[in-house]
Amino acid sequence: MSANAEQAMQLEADFLAGVEYNLHAAEGGLLRGSIWQTARLDDEDRLRALLAENRTYDRQRLKTLPANRRLALHGYEKRFFFGRRRTGVAIASVMSPLAALVRTPEEAGPAIGLGELHDHVNKLMGDVTMSHVIGVCSTTGFTPQAREAKFNIPKVSVVLIEPDGQGGWRVHAAGDAVDERLVKLFDPEKESDKVDRARALIASYSADLLTGSLAASAVAKEANLPEHLVRKSFRQLASSDAELRLVDRDGQLLMYRGASGERAEKKSMNMMDKIKQLFSGEGDETEKINLLAERRATLSQRRDRFYDDIAKLEKKEAELIEEGKNAKSEVPRRRIAAQVAQLRKDIARHNTTGAMLNQQINIISTDIHNLTLIKQGELAQLPDTEELTSHAVEAEEMLESLKADADMVGGLEAGIEQTLISEEEMAILKEFEKDDTGSETIAIPPSVITPPQSSTRVASDSPPITTDSEPDAPDSPDARKVDPEPS
Repeated sequence: MSANAEQAMQLEADFLAGVEYNLHAAEGGLLRGSIWQTARLDDEDRLRALLAENRTYDRQRLKTLPANRRLALHGYEKRFFFGRRRTGVAIASVMSPLAALVRTPEEAGPAIGLGELHDHVNKLMGDVTMSHVIGVCSTTGFTPQAREAKFNIPKVSVVLIEPDGQGGWRVHAAGDAVDERLVKLFDPEKESDKVDRARALIASYSADLLTGSLAASAVAKEANLPEHLVRKSFRQLASSDAELRLVDRDGQLLMYRGASGERAEKKSMNMMDKIKQLFSGEGDETEKINLLAERRATLSQRRDRFYDDIAKLEKKEAELIEEGKNAKSEVPRRRIAAQVAQLRKDIARHNTTGAMLNQQINIISTDIHNLTLIKQGELAQLPDTEELTSHAVEAEEMLESLKADADMVGGLEAGIEQTLISEEEMAILKEFEKDDTGSETIAIPPSVITPPQSSTRVASDSPPITTDSEPDAPDSPDARKVDPEPS
């Protein structure tokens, strides 16, 4: 994995934090010594010089770049009363291509080569007569030559660490006699984090569980994790999900999705009952679904292996065709042509087998689907036709009764409204209809302004009430006409 400056700085911090915890936990045990001193070093001075060469004088820039930090733990043992003797040193060091990251911080830095790795390890070693445990982490990865380096130095154990690009680390010994326990000391990822990462990868392949299965070995290979941790993740997921099932076939742990339900122990059944159930076609649908799902999981793994073999044969065929094109004489071309012809026959046979497995998986999936529908229908416990009809009639009667009650309440409210309003309130309401100019602006509903019949009548000799809404027009013909007085 190649990382830019920001990623390299984060990887540096994550590596040192995780390894420091592991080294302190091993003090007095795997790392011999009763007294320990911790030293922290870095290449910050060199980093400042590189920034100055590139005419970058921003101090905040230092906080965004890795500094090739190192952590050294020196162990001692008490000797006599006041003396002590050195027992060894454990070093966790980080390597990043500082010059390249300073020039182009946004671009991925180059991998560490074999020469740089040798120089760095030689610089870290002090007294060669004392035991050294050295872990070198490259934030931008190692070249293939550096990754295969062997440091077979007496009393020196070298471990190489690099990010794997999937949130984990690739940790391996750079020597033939390195204790595996020392290799684990320089793995900054905790076991719980690895299990969580495996579970996240399994969740991303949840669609494969619907029609097939998932193998623990395949997940371990893709996630760069030990298979026993992936198996642990499988068991945790299966215990938390009632539909997930596990089966171990030929040393291969498979996970597939079966029928939901509690995992109850199978009841003992005599031979006669088994024969009756076999020929009657009756039985527990859940058990049948789980059995068919297990068969489908096994077939899907076999089909995937055939497809992998086909891919390998096709790759071999392409290599032979390229070799035949480059051949100059007729003899090797005829030999290669015969090999290609045989490979194509093998590919055709594998394709035929894969098609047959697909048909078998399809048949089993159809049967699982039908059994699932039957099981779901039994769980629903739907009402029959008589119950549905009876409930519909009761609901209709209830709605009609509710409608009649609502109409009656509406009539009562209208009567109450007409009864409660008084003649004085109606006059005030008519005053509300007028604005400052004397014109009416608000219309009063007839049900409100009509006085109730039970109210007291106004005296005949009282002056009539006139409104400004209908003033007499002086220019109208009726207004100019005056009756003559009798002579």
